[in-house]
Amino acid sequence: MNTADKKRLLHEMLYARRYEERCYEAYVERKIGGFLHLYPGQEACAHGVIEAARPGHDYVITGYRDHVHAIKCGADPKRVMAELFAKESGCCKGRGGSMHIFDVEHRFMGGYALVGGPFPLAAGIAKGIQLKGGDEISICFLGDAANNQGTFHESLNMASVWKLPVLYVTENNLYGIGTSIDRSTAVRDQHKRVEAYNIPSAQADGQDIEKVYAAAVTAVEHVRSGKGPYLLELMTYRYRGHSMSDHTPSYRTKEEEKEWGRRDPIIIIKDRLLAAGELSEEEYQKMDQGIMAEIENDVIAYSEAAPEPDVAELERYVLAENDPWVKGGAA
Repeated sequence: MNTADKKRLLHEMLYARRYEERCYEAYVERKIGGFLHLYPGQEACAHGVIEAARPGHDYVITGYRDHVHAIKCGADPKRVMAELFAKESGCCKGRGGSMHIFDVEHRFMGGYALVGGPFPLAAGIAKGIQLKGGDEISICFLGDAANNQGTFHESLNMASVWKLPVLYVTENNLYGIGTSIDRSTAVRDQHKRVEAYNIPSAQADGQDIEKVYAAAVTAVEHVRSGKGPYLLELMTYRYRGHSMSDHTPSYRTKEEEKEWGRRDPIIIIKDRLLAAGELSEEEYQKMDQGIMAEIENDVIAYSEAAPEPDVAELERYVLAENDPWVKGGAA
């Protein structure tokens, strides 16, 4: 990874951080409703893995903490924010909201509210790739707690038997909502759990984007070469609560939060560039100010000005509207 790549990824992660922070503010301002799960602290995971793949070519699917993954795949940040604002120009016409970002054009196959739901969907996407003989891969991001769902074991067993081109990425932030992994999971190191399915795996530091990228390159090459599935576990930490209803986590110690705060993925790459003389503090501050101005003047302004969905089209995107049994036209 050269200097230009590092600086670009620093910019992308800083953009993601400021974007999510602005989502928080918009929620407090009651411009965003419903559920909202934010990503600060985990930026190196999505950016490092998708960087190692082919954004917009490979298929990506994840859970409900999905804004950053979509944008890294190529989704328009304005349309993602407009979706959070429940506007007609949102990527799902304002009908999906935060947990259901979707962008077919850039092969971001959605965020899903059901814990563990993306596991079989990712396997299905990979099976489709295999049947068509394509060179794409399917990448499934999910948190550590999702691995206790039955879909995890069923899907990985099937993926291994059929040698599907699917990369499973566990973003292990140590908590399932407010429950510590030590209290919920018999095997703390998630990458070890797939040995039973004869799937190769690795664990990497999810706070260091260079380490994430290096581990992801190995994982992506394995999957794309036709050797079957792979699981990459990234050790990371979410700096905010599970969702907006969990804004001051009482289940974590201040000492733990400070320890992980010192390993901020943005600060790690920033300090590395500063130490190497490849970035100045002035350049970084200018970058940060430019990002915040862009988000406010472009993304937020666009979302605020975007039209509301038309009430007359409430049923337009409901599957039942095309069902002959519902319409009364079936014989």
